[in-house]
Amino acid sequence: MSIIKVSGTSRTSAVAGAIAGVFRENKRAEVQAIGAIAVNQAIKALALAKGYLKEDGYEIIFTPEFVDVEIDGKIRTAIKFIVELR
Repeated sequence: MSIIKVSGTSRTSAVAGAIAGVFRENKRAEVQAIGAIAVNQAIKALALAKGYLKEDGYEIIFTPEFVDVEIDGKIRTAIKFIVELR
């Protein structure tokens, strides 16, 4: 399972569809964002995905955690959301 990476320019509906698709296949998804705008887009996508999945009978929760990622040789702090069944 790959991590769904969200940027500040990501379309929330496209990210929500990706989250729902990964969740349907794996019963779990991981969403990662770096920066305030990207985190905002991720939260909106998670809210949309929750609605999409509720229509399929899944009730999900998402738990945030900090993770360090290396980008161009530099360590950056990202927020990762773990999406699981309630």
